[in-house]
Amino acid sequence: MAAERRTNGPRARVRENFFGRSRGKTLRPLQAGLLRESLPALVLDLGQPAPADLRTLFEAPVDAVRLEIGFGGGEHLHMESGRHPGTGFIGVEPFVNSMAKMLVALDADPRANLRLFGDDATLLLDWLPDASLSGIDLFYPDPWPKRKHWKRRLVNARTLDRMARVLRPGSRFRFASDIETYVDWTLLHLRDHPAFRWQAEGPADWHTPYEGWPGTRYEAKAHREGRKGAYLTFLRL
Repeated sequence: MAAERRTNGPRARVRENFFGRSRGKTLRPLQAGLLRESLPALVLDLGQPAPADLRTLFEAPVDAVRLEIGFGGGEHLHMESGRHPGTGFIGVEPFVNSMAKMLVALDADPRANLRLFGDDATLLLDWLPDASLSGIDLFYPDPWPKRKHWKRRLVNARTLDRMARVLRPGSRFRFASDIETYVDWTLLHLRDHPAFRWQAEGPADWHTPYEGWPGTRYEAKAHREGRKGAYLTFLRL
């Protein structure tokens, strides 16, 4: 799928890192209703300029803002936003069925410190102000295992430049995957980027899940299939 031009407000933006399906099985009535009725109040409108202070995006008073790209079933994002009510969270997930699962979780246990975005993460990264985030999480992204598809991986020099622009110095980019080629790919790309430094002193550091890690259904599948997760943390210099 080539880069696709999307119109959202006064400027046209180009999708760079969204490939494949955006929808799966038919949604249940509750999910479809929540997408129709609840999502509009939570979703970010990139047709409007980003506020200089991202904290104003949230109903709850927050002192920092974090981003999770590709939240999947939403297990981690929903848990973290509950563990840290004083932090604002933005979740990106272009797959409609995953967005619907998150909305079901929020219907049962709402979060006033959470906003959502259902399109290509690079569009959001370009919209955000400089040094506006205190962290970015990218967990178990699509690995695009075939060599000819590696160029589709979200971790690349251009996206890392975007992340470096929006992350505050001293903040962290966290990446988890069970695919060794993607872990190696990420380590090489972050090693070569001057704005990031890998925080690890030994193998145990990056084979140990993050504090409070709830696990995800993708991770559970990897474990069933005999693959071990790697949990990398990079400091924004």
